[in-house]
Amino acid sequence: MDLEKHPQQPTAPAEPDVIRASDADRDRIADILREAMAEGRLTAEEHGERVDAVYRAKTVGELEPLVRDLPAPGGAAARPAAATSYAHGPGEAAGPAENLVAVFSSSTRRGRWRVGGRTNAFSLFGSVEIDLTEALFGQRLTVINATSIFGSVEIRVPENISLRGSGTGIFGNFEVVTLESGDPEAPVVVVNGYSVFGSVEAKPKRGKFITDLQDRLRKHLGQ
Repeated sequence: MDLEKHPQQPTAPAEPDVIRASDADRDRIADILREAMAEGRLTAEEHGERVDAVYRAKTVGELEPLVRDLPAPGGAAARPAAATSYAHGPGEAAGPAENLVAVFSSSTRRGRWRVGGRTNAFSLFGSVEIDLTEALFGQRLTVINATSIFGSVEIRVPENISLRGSGTGIFGNFEVVTLESGDPEAPVVVVNGYSVFGSVEAKPKRGKFITDLQDRLRKHLGQ
């Protein structure tokens, strides 16, 4: 074969539109969206829609538009490779969401415990109580998905964090007392969900404050 007449053509790099997205790519985009919601740039509904799209994405090209309109830390445009860091721990806790279920019964989570990034609370003719006033926050944003059917879900937070939420009450009550902490690095708790002939309530617990987040988490992790 005459190599001079038939030179080997270099292989062009694949365009982002066709590069398959990895789990790490999706997680990085999800981190950017979580930070944007914590800063109030996205509503809970917008955040949920974009996160759903993140984990349905097949290629890197499908991920980039989801954060194109969001700034990255430092003011630069967000990019799929950008990572988000949190002031209160080493990052989001790995593993599945914690589930609290009460069916004709009660379920309670209180005291000194390490809160994960996501908690699901479900009450059917029962009651769920989540008390975060002594909890250790391992990440800045904590999302609680609460569903109450002929039951109740009650969430209590310390007064010096940010609390936001979005939900619906159908012949029932869904109430989130909005808080905005004066500390831009304070944890943010977002409560989403609905109640049917029941109640979902999230509000601060008077007189409860978290003042030593980093020290408590460091001691809890044995670092």
